[in-house]
Amino acid sequence: MGFSKLKIPRVCEQCSKPFEAKTVTTRFCSVSCANKSGKERKKKEKEQVEKETLLKKYANKIAEVQSREFISVAEATIMFGISKDTVHRYIKRGIINGVNVGARLTRVKRSDLEDLFSAVEIPDKSKEVPEKPNFEVGNCYTISEISAKFHADPGTVNSVIRRNKIPTKKVGSFVYAPKNLIDKIFDGK
Repeated sequence: MGFSKLKIPRVCEQCSKPFEAKTVTTRFCSVSCANKSGKERKKKEKEQVEKETLLKKYANKIAEVQSREFISVAEATIMFGISKDTVHRYIKRGIINGVNVGARLTRVKRSDLEDLFSAVEIPDKSKEVPEKPNFEVGNCYTISEISAKFHADPGTVNSVIRRNKIPTKKVGSFVYAPKNLIDKIFDGK
């Protein structure tokens, strides 16, 4: 058979280094990368087969546990992915109900744990539309006007404006802040 003079630029699927392939089907830059890839593929296939056999072996047990009202602490840790200490801490704090049937026979109510880990709806904050600041002549205070009106130091006024993220506008040497936002903050104090 003849020798090909083709040099196809490729990237190795194993080590991600660029190389020049001599055939169209070449996937790896070297024999060692091909061997590593083969070993990883075989390892993943073996793990998949082990998972499937475990699921087949324990399918009845899993179905039985999911149908029972009370489950053991070990079963709770497997079902909900929490540690035994966390389950015992929740029982001690009264977050979930636990029954001690005997030595090392603590049972918890499955529905309590399901309620604990159920999804919580977060209210949508996008409905609140913030007011646009109005920097017109009659609708603004200067820093000195705020300090005179509310008997506060100008430094305190500046820190309150920064802390409450009140928008300001600087015109020349004067800093203006909207009256409605300033009045809301200082009327409460």
